[in-house]
Amino acid sequence: MLLCDCHTHSICSPDGNVPILEMARAAKAAGLGELCITDHCDLLNGGGERTLSYDWAPVLEQYAQARQLEDESFALRLGLELGGAQVSPAHAEAILAGAELDFVIGSVHNKSEALGGGDFYYVSYTSPRLCHELLDDYFDSLLAVARLGLYDSLGHLIYPLRYMNRRDGQGVTLEPHLPVIREILAAVIESGRSLEVNTYCGRTVEDWREVLVLYHEMGGRRVTLGSDAHHPENVGRGMAEACALLRELGFGEVTVYRRRQPRGIPLN
Repeated sequence: MLLCDCHTHSICSPDGNVPILEMARAAKAAGLGELCITDHCDLLNGGGERTLSYDWAPVLEQYAQARQLEDESFALRLGLELGGAQVSPAHAEAILAGAELDFVIGSVHNKSEALGGGDFYYVSYTSPRLCHELLDDYFDSLLAVARLGLYDSLGHLIYPLRYMNRRDGQGVTLEPHLPVIREILAAVIESGRSLEVNTYCGRTVEDWREVLVLYHEMGGRRVTLGSDAHHPENVGRGMAEACALLRELGFGEVTVYRRRQPRGIPLN
């Protein structure tokens, strides 16, 4: 099958490291057939302040340069990771109108403004109780994003767990949050959109099992794959393992987007 990485970041993201061209070269070297650049556009910055505009110029310039690498075996797509669209839907729509995109990831990286708005990355997770309080807040925001619908694939649903479980050793379970997770998945399915399996550069493939089982039981079939790579060496990491997990759980295809229209690629 055509392996595709639909969630990557370049130097056009605040936490990116290399130009789009370098990420594209890495994708070709890794044997990927398709790469989508989805640089960050968060309506709240890391400290929780509103950032309601986006400069498309450097992204479009770098994307145009990197397309020189395209050939019959490799395609480069232009996307965006739109974080926190529920903060200001009108500004989110205006940002999306600034470029002709193939793909939009809808995600949440920040606490709600009521809790200060800072990125979950910067939180010190000192107790399981705090973790679950923040997961309540996170899933409420993600449900708002899922229902708003300004996305093609709902990004890294288990995002805070990568910090709660690995940095501070909390071992947090999703069990108390399954009712709202069901609501989120229902919104994705009913809208005909996709759920992203984000491998976190190959670190979290197995962590998706519980959510994917539930998603499949509820009738969800559209899934996109993304490594969340911020460095060239991580492009495509976890894609093959994620495909194996999806096949095991009964999924028949993965989804890619072109001009924001879904296209299924068989898992064979």
